Amino acid sequence: MSTALSELDGGAVEKESESARHHRLRWVVLGVLALAQLMVVLDATIVNISLPHAQAALGFDNADRQWIVTAYALAFGSLLLLGGRLSDLWGRKITFIIGLVGFAAMSAIGGAAVSFEMLVAARAGQGVFGALLAPAALSLLTTTFTDPAERGRAFGIFGAIAGGGGALGLLLGGMLTEWASWRWCLYVNVPIAIIALVGAVLFIGAQRSEHRPKLDIPGVVLVSTALFSIVYGFSNAETNGWADWATITWLVSGAVLLAAFVWWQSRAEHPLLPLRVIADRTRAGSYLVVFIAGIGMFGIFLFLTYYLQQNLGFSPIRTGLAFLPMIGMLVVTATTATGVLLPRFGPRWLMASGMMIAAGGMVLLTQITETSSYATHVLPALLVLGVGIGASMAPAMQGAISGVSSDDAGVASATVNTMQQVGGSVGTALLSTIAASAASSYATTHAMHVINPAELAQLAAVHSYTTAFWVAAAVFALGSVIAAVVVRGGKLPAAAPDAVAMAH
Repeated sequence: MSTALSELDGGAVEKESESARHHRLRWVVLGVLALAQLMVVLDATIVNISLPHAQAALGFDNADRQWIVTAYALAFGSLLLLGGRLSDLWGRKITFIIGLVGFAAMSAIGGAAVSFEMLVAARAGQGVFGALLAPAALSLLTTTFTDPAERGRAFGIFGAIAGGGGALGLLLGGMLTEWASWRWCLYVNVPIAIIALVGAVLFIGAQRSEHRPKLDIPGVVLVSTALFSIVYGFSNAETNGWADWATITWLVSGAVLLAAFVWWQSRAEHPLLPLRVIADRTRAGSYLVVFIAGIGMFGIFLFLTYYLQQNLGFSPIRTGLAFLPMIGMLVVTATTATGVLLPRFGPRWLMASGMMIAAGGMVLLTQITETSSYATHVLPALLVLGVGIGASMAPAMQGAISGVSSDDAGVASATVNTMQQVGGSVGTALLSTIAASAASSYATTHAMHVINPAELAQLAAVHSYTTAFWVAAAVFALGSVIAAVVVRGGKLPAAAPDAVAMAH
């Protein structure tokens, strides 16, 4: 009798530990999710530094070079909302694992590419599986951390990775290109994915939504083609200019399709993006802040990389190391902002002040000249930018998924990633075209005063960077105003009751 009772009791304990295990291992789960997020963010920039080497190996021309970057951005940006909804339908753990395996496989194919077409196809494949992986990771984070204080710390770490991963990608890309081969900029994802996969299988509890609505196929088609058109339009603008008929056609088509998508979502029985997700002021403001941060951050990475390498003569590795102080400041600020300040003061003024500090950092960068030094002109600006982006980005990511039910966690998370990705595409194209026109106008107006063509080219380049930094400063300042006006005052709402039930 006592044996039977002890067996029964042991079974109950075992059952209890199974249901509580995911919550008990929540910090280990955070490590797994952070690793996956880092891999996705790295791939937006890690390939950039290795492009000249890949070009020499595979023999494609300069006009085709942008497709190595654009193929990833197009697939990732246009399919994120679908990926988010699939994680709600299939279950977050399953979607996360499929994303990891697919991303690793595509990275291996890209690393082994023997032709330009094979490399572009692999990069597009990375984007497809990244669109499954990124929203699943963020929604798993949402449903795993339900205690406000713990959630703040978790989102601080996650937000720091989202903000600083691009700069880390430049460093890692430089190291791998210089010490190994450009192919390792793709192969490096395989060991990262394997570690994350083992962690996901062992530590993440099964999470499945109780309500499984049908997939909104018209919504998927509308939003995917809309986002594809917008990202492609901005990529085309970077290459061929804003007046090019293809640029105008793609951007107008994207805007029309996006409007049609919003109209359809208000009428669909099972909408892909329920309008209740974006109707909340705090979430809407947070999405806009993430979008604007994406524009500004890509501007920092792009033009500062050019300046450090071409004007100050930094090697790829030294360029990557130059960004590390910003990442360090970003990590410290993001974890402090979400762990200490956000629960006390709420997101509104934290995001607004962070964006304004980032604008100040960009203004500092506008002061660089062709004879500036890293220590006196670049480093102080990077430290200020780290504080500003850390104070705004991590709270915005938490605000963007605050108060949503667990059924909408995937699609709300996907919207955050979409905003950052599209913001990056917009920022790269917008700031590149502004910089290009600033360089050509400077060269034209100063040709009579500067006799040495090489010196003129250098002066024009620095002028183009400072012009782009002024525009980025204005963009960050606009983000500050939007956060102050749109985001609701007060603290964030507690986690949804059904999210609590899932996590424990």
